[in-house]
Amino acid sequence: MINTLSGRFLVLTVIFVMLAEILIFVPSIARFREDYLLSRLERGQIASLALLADDMIGPELEAELLRNAEVFNVVLRRNEARQLILSSPMPRPIYQTYDLRDAPALVLIRDAMFRLFDSEDRIIRVIGNPVREAGLLIEISLDTRNLRLAMIDYGLRILALSAVISVFTAVLLFWAVRMLLVRPIKRVVGDIQAYAADPEDANNIINPSARVAELREAEQALQSLETQLTGALKQKERLAQLGAAVAKISHDLRNILTTAQLFTDRIELSEDPAVQRMAPKLVGSIRRAVNLCETTLAFGKAEEPAPQLDSLRFDQLVADVFEAEQLAGATQAISFVSDVPEGFALRADSEQLYRVISNLVRNAREALEGRHTQAEVRVNAIRTADAVTLTVTDTGPGLPDKARKHLFEAFHGGARKGGSGLGLAIAAELIRGHGGELTLHSSDANGTCFRIYLPQ
Repeated sequence: MINTLSGRFLVLTVIFVMLAEILIFVPSIARFREDYLLSRLERGQIASLALLADDMIGPELEAELLRNAEVFNVVLRRNEARQLILSSPMPRPIYQTYDLRDAPALVLIRDAMFRLFDSEDRIIRVIGNPVREAGLLIEISLDTRNLRLAMIDYGLRILALSAVISVFTAVLLFWAVRMLLVRPIKRVVGDIQAYAADPEDANNIINPSARVAELREAEQALQSLETQLTGALKQKERLAQLGAAVAKISHDLRNILTTAQLFTDRIELSEDPAVQRMAPKLVGSIRRAVNLCETTLAFGKAEEPAPQLDSLRFDQLVADVFEAEQLAGATQAISFVSDVPEGFALRADSEQLYRVISNLVRNAREALEGRHTQAEVRVNAIRTADAVTLTVTDTGPGLPDKARKHLFEAFHGGARKGGSGLGLAIAAELIRGHGGELTLHSSDANGTCFRIYLPQ
């Protein structure tokens, strides 16, 4: 109960109401004391006026007047003369004098609190203004016992009333909080739990219905989040199914294409001019198809193995990549230029780095096919204090805007028509495995430049 929102709200309400009542109680008890003393001054004045009206009042009647006024003596100052009107023997000396004429509020509160917590019976003198200006001032002497008992009785009644008010208010607020906040929050929690049990079911998405503005905003934000998450999960599921299907198709297609490749090797031996002219293109197309199948299968498997770092001749690696591309059918119009210094060495996995450079150079060559001027692919390497920066640049037409947005995402970043986008995704993954980064440095009408950063 206490650990619930409504339970804590109930306890806090009781505490705050009681604190408020205490703040009200202190000036109230001071006001009660002042009224009590003023009433005794008034009674004393009435008794003194009765004596002034009849000088023949006897000692017994005088004592009765003092008992009714609950005072020991009354002093009335009239016409600058201080006159003891009524008096009786006092059991103790006067302890303190209190002047109620224009007394500050803080002084009244201080005196009231002192009197409330002082359990000793004392005789005090009280000075005040006579009622209806029947003199200059009036003084009385009285015992504090009845005053303190009256203050305690008044304080207990105030505290009892405060307790009733606080409990009643807390109960009302408790039920109000349960109806307006706790029940809607529990309903939202139930909706969240139902959605968590099956997030792919769109029927479990929360439907905002709270009347409280802040809670309704939270429900609307939760609805938007659940809608996006459900859509993303469905898309992931479709991509997973598509990936499994593509992997199966690629596996079977690779076997078929491998068989076809064996036949094309024999076709190249034909002496027919037409066959000799068409055979290289057919061989290149089949080779690219086999490579695509192998790449798709490799991407569908687990993550790439950790790179085996070793020192390698990067200039020789670039030469091997250029030679492979030229054998793959690069036209004479495309020139491959290596700006790598002779003997340039770096630490990397030779097989993985070959795949990365080969992919970038192949993409550059395919972008330059059909161009007859300034068709060039250039590889550069620069060494700094603790890293190596490699660049692959071409003079092609640049990447389209759509390709740049998802350049390194699988099945999204294909830079050419018919491309799968797997090559750059795998290349970026391999470079990340080296602790480096593959980025698109620039791409415009003058060409495209990819930059590789490898720590050493």
